[in-house]
Amino acid sequence: MSQLSEQELVRRDKLAKLRNLGINPYPADLYPLTHLTGEIKKNFKEGDKVKIAGRLMSRRIQGNASFAELQDSEGRIQVYFNRDEICPGEDKSKYNDIYKKLLDIGDFIGIEGDLFTTKVGQKSVRVTDFTLLSKSLKPLPLPKEDADGNLHDAFNDPELRYRQRYADLVVNPKVKEVFIKRTKLFNAMRNFFNEAGYYEVETPILQPIPGGAAARPFITHHNSLDIPLYMRIANELYLKRLIVGGFDGVYEFSKNFRNEGMDRTHNPEFTAMEVYVAYKDYNWMMDFCEKLLEHCAIAVNGTTKVTFGEHEVDFKAPYARVTMADSIKHFTGFDITGKSEDDIREAAKSMGIEVDDTMGKGKLIDEIFGEKCEGNYIQPTFITNYPKEMSPLCKEHRDNPDLTERFELMVCGKEIANAYSELNDPIDQRERFEDQLKLAQKGDDEATEFIDHDFLRALEYGMPPTSGMGIGMDRLLMYLTNNQSIQEVLFFPQMRPEKKALAISDEAKEVLKILKDAEKLELTDLKSKSGLSNKKWDKTIKELTKNNLAKVEKTDEGLFVEIV
Repeated sequence: MSQLSEQELVRRDKLAKLRNLGINPYPADLYPLTHLTGEIKKNFKEGDKVKIAGRLMSRRIQGNASFAELQDSEGRIQVYFNRDEICPGEDKSKYNDIYKKLLDIGDFIGIEGDLFTTKVGQKSVRVTDFTLLSKSLKPLPLPKEDADGNLHDAFNDPELRYRQRYADLVVNPKVKEVFIKRTKLFNAMRNFFNEAGYYEVETPILQPIPGGAAARPFITHHNSLDIPLYMRIANELYLKRLIVGGFDGVYEFSKNFRNEGMDRTHNPEFTAMEVYVAYKDYNWMMDFCEKLLEHCAIAVNGTTKVTFGEHEVDFKAPYARVTMADSIKHFTGFDITGKSEDDIREAAKSMGIEVDDTMGKGKLIDEIFGEKCEGNYIQPTFITNYPKEMSPLCKEHRDNPDLTERFELMVCGKEIANAYSELNDPIDQRERFEDQLKLAQKGDDEATEFIDHDFLRALEYGMPPTSGMGIGMDRLLMYLTNNQSIQEVLFFPQMRPEKKALAISDEAKEVLKILKDAEKLELTDLKSKSGLSNKKWDKTIKELTKNNLAKVEKTDEGLFVEIV
């Protein structure tokens, strides 16, 4: 209990008082709602009786009356508490004691009342009765607005927001809008596929072989079978098995897991959509892809145009199509066509690209494209005809045996879709797997280390000509909602372990607060601002430096203190 803040202690005291009054602060009873705030505002009718519920988000108590705000899943509405309306008899304790003294901002309450419009024209609810539905023991990180309309103490620290998404959603309404759009995106894509006659399926997350992509997997162990299992890095090979089995079109929104780095565009757990359609090729899939994304953009935002950072991107079909060789030649002057691995390695070095001996021809070309070309494509652009070494699951190009029938869709310098004319020759596929294995043994960490013999067996039964496509759903949503970080479009992104809060003295907390506002202060100025005696000051500054919360730095201008 000693770790609780003063406000948290006060709220727990109120909790005890409510229970002593015979009020259950967490009742199990159903609370029968009649309206949500959005519906009230849309169909407002003076005098209508309503029963609503939500969080108490603000209140202005003025003696026997109070204006407050209630927030539910659709927004906020003003509610008016009047002591004599709520307590028509002699006993006024429900208003005087419970509402005024024992409720807090953040509490869930149910309200019965009737609709009215205030003198200033604000649509409101006049409260005739209220019920406590859940007591909040921790104060919400609500921003404060001064007389000039400036916000202070906004809950905008990314570390705290991602770690405490529940609080973020309550106090930052725009965050909720992003996740509503996420649902709209998935629904739009699902409807598009369903109308085309394709089936949504599910494939294993725990797999004996991590296939379908080149990535480091998470590994676990199955005790009963006594075998290692891998978290799915991709679902491609399982979906192709279903095409072998007779489905003409299948798709899946799959949770994939890759045991790799985290940054603004990568999370270890992410959502991909993969779709496979029999009797199609990558040219057909390009047409399908641009129609799909145009449809999704309109479903999410009502328009094909979106703003992403400083760019306006238009998802309206059709999209430009550029071969990888033409792209590299355009931006570097180097033609990769017909060049050997050594030629390409030397060219990469001459462009200032870091290369090493583990890189095969495909990896070298990929590095050149990634460094010199990729970032130039802002509007949706299909990059086509990738070298065979880069695409072990892709069909050889019908006109050039060195290339494959593959495209990636680039938007704002990043890939959001990847598609093939799928390789369905089991002998060619086995050779490609074996080539990848050699690259992995050579040290290429992006080459696959496994051969999926069961998948090869499935191909030997025969797979019809097929085209497949994968789309990174999280990255696509970033573009559709103008978010630069993948953490903004994931409810609960992966975070580093939370550091335990240090128990420090009140004096140290006050000094840290002064430092936070100033960032850096001269030692004597900080001591003066703290108002501490010499003895307390010495003890406090030692406490802060010992716990690595602040540091003292000597410069030519004197001794300065700053937050670590």
